[in-house]
This record gives sequence, structure tokens and C-alpha cells, in this order.
Amino acid sequence: MKHTLAALVLTSFSALTLGAVPAQAAGGSLVVNGTEHRDPRGCYDTDRWPLVVDNRTDGPVHVFSDPGCTGRYVTTVNPGEREIDEHGQSVYVE
Repeated sequence: MKHTLAALVLTSFSALTLGAVPAQAAGGSLVVNGTEHRDPRGCYDTDRWPLVVDNRTDGPVHVFSDPGCTGRYVTTVNPGEREIDEHGQSVYVE
């Protein structure tokens, strides 16, 4: 019983501590087909082709074949890089 209680307390404390850490956006800007997003985070869709990604952030940007950052993973655009892709419809910033 002591071990179960200790594990429960430790698990609860870990969850609270980790939950208190705010999610951080990538620093800088992301330009997707000419639209700039400052300190981006999450998924960005586009309906224009080709997809042009100019990653001016400090983190990687992942390109996906379908809207909503779903479908097939296409490529990663690293910080400071620019990519033109015929198959991308959305990008995800960590």
C-alpha cells in the first residue's frame, strides 16, 4: 500500500509540474506562400501551389501533403532555409 500511494503521489506531482510548463512558440517568423506568421506554433494550411516555406524561426518546420498537418510527411525545412514544394498543403512548427 505504501508503494502504491508513493507512486500515485509522485505521478500526480510530475503531471502537475509538467503541466505548468508553458508551451513555447518558435522564435522568429515563418512565411508560408507570402503570409508571415510571427513566433509561430502549430499547424498552418495553404490552398495555393506550389507551397513556398521560408523558415526564419529557430526550429524545424515539417511539411505535410494534406491540410491539417495530416497525410504523408513530405520534408523538413530547417531554420534559415527556404523550400518550394509541389506536394505540400500544410506545415507544422514545433
